Amino acid sequence: MSGTTPLEVRLNARLHAVQRGDRYEDPLAFWLEQTFPGSRVLAAGTLVSPLGEPLSCAVRAEVVGEPAEVVVAVAAFLEEIGTPKGSLVVVGDVEREVGTNEGLALYLDGTSLAPEVYATLDVNEFLDELHESLAGTGSIQGFWEGEHTTAVYLYGASAETMTTAMEALLTMHPLSRGSRLDRIA
Repeated sequence: MSGTTPLEVRLNARLHAVQRGDRYEDPLAFWLEQTFPGSRVLAAGTLVSPLGEPLSCAVRAEVVGEPAEVVVAVAAFLEEIGTPKGSLVVVGDVEREVGTNEGLALYLDGTSLAPEVYATLDVNEFLDELHESLAGTGSIQGFWEGEHTTAVYLYGASAETMTTAMEALLTMHPLSRGSRLDRIA
């Protein structure tokens, strides 16, 4: 398409394809079409570790409009939808760091807890409790199931506030024994 400029959004978000599409790719595609008619998303992908854990995402598009104006507008849109800190918008030669949300990865021990813990407790129920414990401080946006661990990716305005909100659950729930919490954004 003539008269377009390449756009790349590099997201500091640990999401697989469906999660990435629902959270960023589809909303960005719709927003670009409405805000800069003739613009369109071309592709998206997720960078993964050698073990298959998602590390970051990217969305590529072609946009119609002045690159400096597009960067400002795209950055504002991404911050409005809660893009993690450490993300980047690049339009042609113009780039801008974006992101307001902080991120945490909760790594659950998937192999070395007592067998009865895995046999009697449902990880989905634990995730429901985790969601409730966040109480509006953040949300679960993705997960990854590895050979020995399950990672749950949480994003919100403050990693510290999310950690405090989850503290009681993580201290008492049997499925959270041996877990670790890493800052990812």
